[in-house]
Amino acid sequence: MKYTKLGNSDLNVSRICMGCMGFGDAERGQHSWTIDEEHSREIIKRGLELGVNFYDTAIGYQSGTSEQYVGRALRDFAKRGEVVVATKFLPRTPQEIENGITGQKHIENMINTSLKNLGMDYVDLYIYHMWDWNTPIYDILDGLTRVVKEGKARYIGISNCFAWQLAKANALAEKEGFEKFVSVQGHYNLIFREEEREMAPYCYEENIALTPYSALASGRLSRKPGDNDTKRGAEDAYAKFKYDATAEQDGLIINRVAELAEKRGVTMTEVSLAWLLTKVSSPVVGATKLHHIEGAVKSVDLTLTKDEIKYLEELYVPHALAGVMAQNKRENADSKHVWTTGDQKIKEEK
Repeated sequence: MKYTKLGNSDLNVSRICMGCMGFGDAERGQHSWTIDEEHSREIIKRGLELGVNFYDTAIGYQSGTSEQYVGRALRDFAKRGEVVVATKFLPRTPQEIENGITGQKHIENMINTSLKNLGMDYVDLYIYHMWDWNTPIYDILDGLTRVVKEGKARYIGISNCFAWQLAKANALAEKEGFEKFVSVQGHYNLIFREEEREMAPYCYEENIALTPYSALASGRLSRKPGDNDTKRGAEDAYAKFKYDATAEQDGLIINRVAELAEKRGVTMTEVSLAWLLTKVSSPVVGATKLHHIEGAVKSVDLTLTKDEIKYLEELYVPHALAGVMAQNKRENADSKHVWTTGDQKIKEEK
C-alpha cells in the first residue's frame, strides 16, 4: 500500500479508501444488497491486512448500522490511532426545521449519534454529506467548527457539491475563522468525469483532497458490459438511475478497459482504479466481497502509460448530472426536501 497526506490536513491516508455503504442491516435501510456484520468484518480485517487505513461510512447508511459494523470491527482489529475514520451527516429534516432545531444543534446531534454508533470518541474526518439549501452555510461551518474544537472530529470534508459551493464555504470559513473543508467526495470515475470541469482544477489549486465515490461506477468498470450477475447489479436502482441512460456510450469506454486489462494481464478493476489514482488522492472503493478490496489494493501498484491513459479517456462525452448532484440546484432552495436516513437517496416534495 502507498499513502498520502489528505489535502491540507495532517492525516496520512492509504491511496485506497474502503467505502462502507455496502455494510449494514439490509432490513433497516433502502439497500437490499448490503452484507451482514460477519462478512463486513472479514472484509474490513482483510483491508487492514493489506494496508488500508482509511474507512468511509455515514449515519445514513442502513440507518446507522454501517457505522456500528465498522466501529466494532475497527475496535477489534486495529488500534484507533492507526486508522482514519470518516463519517457523514445528512441535512436537517423538515421536522427539525419546523421544530426550530438550528444547523448547529443538528450537527451536534448528528455527531453524537455517529460517535455512539461507532463506539469512538472522535472521527478523523466529518463530512457534510450533501448541500442543505434550507440551512445557511454559516450555521453549517459554525456547527462543524464547534465539533472540531470539542475534539469530536479532527478535520471536516464535504460531499456532493459544486466547486462554487466549496469555494464559497471555504472563503467564508477563512473570513470568520471557521474550519475549512480539507477534502471533497464527489461522483468521479472513468465514465463520469464532470468533476474535471471545475472541481478538480479548483482542488488542485487549493490542495483540497479529492476522495471520489462510485470509483468503479457501481461495478460497471470492473466487468464487461452485459456481465451484470451481482446482487447489487441486479437490485441497485440508484446505480441504474445514475448510469443506465448513458450505458451505450459508457460501454465503449468499458470495452477499452477490458481490452487494456487483458493486454496487461490484470483485472478491469485494477485498470479503472489505476487511471483514477492519477487524478485523485484516495478513491472510495466499496467492497462486499474479499476480492473487491484485494483487487482495489493491487491497482495502487499498476502504472499506466500516457498513451494508455489517452486511450481510456478519448471516447468520453459530456454527461448530465445524475444522482444526488442532480438535486443540488439553486431552484431547490425554495423546495421542501425530505432526506431519508436509510442512504443517500432524496425524495422531493414541491
